[in-house]
Amino acid sequence: MTFETKLKPLSKRIVDPDGATVEVFPLPTDEETLFELMRELFQNHWHEITFGPIIQGAAWEMRAERAPDKIRMFDGYLTVAFGVPHFHICVGEHKGAHNNPVSPALARHRRTARAELYRRLKRDGTPLSWGLRLFNGKDEQQITVLLPNPFLHPATDKVLKTPDWSRLELWDGLRARWLGLDQPDPFDRSGRGFRHD
Repeated sequence: MTFETKLKPLSKRIVDPDGATVEVFPLPTDEETLFELMRELFQNHWHEITFGPIIQGAAWEMRAERAPDKIRMFDGYLTVAFGVPHFHICVGEHKGAHNNPVSPALARHRRTARAELYRRLKRDGTPLSWGLRLFNGKDEQQITVLLPNPFLHPATDKVLKTPDWSRLELWDGLRARWLGLDQPDPFDRSGRGFRHD
């Protein structure tokens, strides 16, 4: 089965705990899909993305200074390493060590149960930011990958006076590959600037 045959291109709008409206595009959560998606982002786009968990009370907005030297799977965990700095996310079947196996309940808790491409909307209903989010079996966020934002300068994150719509290229590519939506969505280019409402 190819990745393209697993797609569910329907989106839905949800309200995050902070009251923001987010349009989410659900993705498959099997190990093969999540490994390939994360490998694509971190191997090919490491210099464009910002990543880390964004939870109530903390936002880890990290950027890699170089390409990862390791992207691999072990016991259900994806590891992305940039030399010494690295992270692990459980995206597959996790059993634990032979002499210390993990209970099925804990394995389900740790593993990605929800994956979604998303666009966060402003109060006026136009897009503000774009990304990928993974959540574990208890709906706790594992990681957010913030994609290039047309309203922010790529090096400084300062607000641009004029949007740079070319910065939606990665979003458009992910939509095409993972959602089967080949044409850019004009709605993505309807916003007028970056401001948290």
